[in-house]
Amino acid sequence: MSNNPNQVDLETLRHSCAHLMAQAVQELFPGTQVTIGPVIEDGFYYDFSRDKAFVPEDLEKIEKRMKEIAAKDLEIVHTEISRDEAIKKFTDMGEKFKVEIIDSVEEPISVYSQGDWSDLCRGPHVRSTKQIKAFKLLHTSSAYWRGDERNPVLQRIYGTAWNTEKELRVHLKRLEEAKKRDHRKLGKELDLFSVSEEIGPGLILWHPKGARIRHLMEDFWKKEHFKNGYEMVISPHTAKIDLWKTSGHTEFYKENMFSNMDIEGKEYVMKPMNCPFHIQIYKSKLRSYRDLPIRFAELGTVYRYERSGVLHGLLRVRGFTQDDAHLFCRPSQIEEEITKVLDLIVYILQSFGFFEYKIYLSTKPDKYVGADEDWESATKALENALNNKKLDFEVDPGEGVFYGPKIDIKIKDSLNRYWQVSTVQVDFNLPERFNISYIEEDGQRHQPIMLHRALMGSLERFFGCLIEHYAGAFPLWLAPVQIILCTITDNHAEYAEKLAQRFEESDIRVEKDLRNEKIGFKIREAQLQKIPYMIVLGDKEVESQTLGVRKRRSKETRTLDFETFLNELKSGIDSRLIESDD
Repeated sequence: MSNNPNQVDLETLRHSCAHLMAQAVQELFPGTQVTIGPVIEDGFYYDFSRDKAFVPEDLEKIEKRMKEIAAKDLEIVHTEISRDEAIKKFTDMGEKFKVEIIDSVEEPISVYSQGDWSDLCRGPHVRSTKQIKAFKLLHTSSAYWRGDERNPVLQRIYGTAWNTEKELRVHLKRLEEAKKRDHRKLGKELDLFSVSEEIGPGLILWHPKGARIRHLMEDFWKKEHFKNGYEMVISPHTAKIDLWKTSGHTEFYKENMFSNMDIEGKEYVMKPMNCPFHIQIYKSKLRSYRDLPIRFAELGTVYRYERSGVLHGLLRVRGFTQDDAHLFCRPSQIEEEITKVLDLIVYILQSFGFFEYKIYLSTKPDKYVGADEDWESATKALENALNNKKLDFEVDPGEGVFYGPKIDIKIKDSLNRYWQVSTVQVDFNLPERFNISYIEEDGQRHQPIMLHRALMGSLERFFGCLIEHYAGAFPLWLAPVQIILCTITDNHAEYAEKLAQRFEESDIRVEKDLRNEKIGFKIREAQLQKIPYMIVLGDKEVESQTLGVRKRRSKETRTLDFETFLNELKSGIDSRLIESDD
């Protein structure tokens, strides 16, 4: 709850606003059934069952009716009733989806009412509709009931609510900026990537400029991993299903796997994970305690079945490349290895321009494998590593994976949004399932501890984050085109060709605009393509063998000789500057 007595806890406010919206919808569109209306980050949504989809004009009407209901100052009343009473009540109301929900809810059944309108809900809610003042309905979409494509299609309305109109205006402005930065929009405008229906949804085509950035990301990633004692491995895209039966994926992950490839009478599946392959490499020979820790890293492409309704540009796909690594270590080495992983995570993220994070330590869930003492020691090792690095974190009780505790890291972007990227997970399960071991000092076989870790999460998702973080204006070291040579007339084309060759020989990514267009037009186009430097070449530059240098958003043109400008470029690239270069 807010410390300000005039403000309401945002989650409570938004949940109440969802109910307000549902009431307005049912008053305006009789016969519409309500389903669920949860609070989400920065807002809420509600799913409705009706024959027609909502249109923008409907949202305007609904919002107007919401304001009218709010102004009535209706008291919001909480009651608890039996299951039988609830079933009768919502059956009489014609709410078949609510009746279905009631069957899975423990008694007593919690109901909130405002005026003559009621809904199932655990609450809490505000005292009166008059407390709901600053809200906005945003957009609509469709969704399957209970997320199952075999169920009816529902109409979803998204909205947001805040304590004050000022907070609402700030949020709406941020949403407008987010639309401009949408990686799907910029990906098309900047010719970075695409998705083709002829190939299939959720499968990314990297265009030359996007692939260039990916190449830079991969090169940097590999270089830093070699420096930190990792060995690179490469594994196939598919394997016999027996491997996934041993790993447990067919038991826990079957619905997310692409399978049913028959090869010589054997069933194969596209790999959803890289870990079983790395384990096979570990098992390829006898290991000694002197060999540990062993760190295998791979930019491994995996395939997971995501329903078409949740696919979202680069952020939710069916084929993606994990910046994956698996570490095999002795129990006494866990804490040190986790500390080193955290160091590498922070370094990599900061190199790409992310300096603020939310960190979560997820502990033992209700269903788990392994001994309690192993869970306790592994969780303590994760906690100690975070404390040693003086990284603030929150404990997320019971949210560890079934095979071990983990650390999750969310990065904060330039719009104050958080993205899940990095993870470090301790695993007792796979070493046991695959019966891997090493020879300890006592001459006996012992089972190593396995660490799963990813720094960027996946190249696709991280690239999407980068596009939106920088609004497509990548820092110099990552820009697919670092400079563009813009000639004023055809007379300057020969000089441009010679300069282009010199820049290319110095590993500078350069393009030429030799078209018969006005220089102002060329500069505007280069700015729209968010190229860091534009080089204007006219009579003066040819005669003095200099360059007219202009940054992407600057109106100033500086005259520099080739070597001076090249040194400026090299300095910016080598330092991986992430601050605005304008």
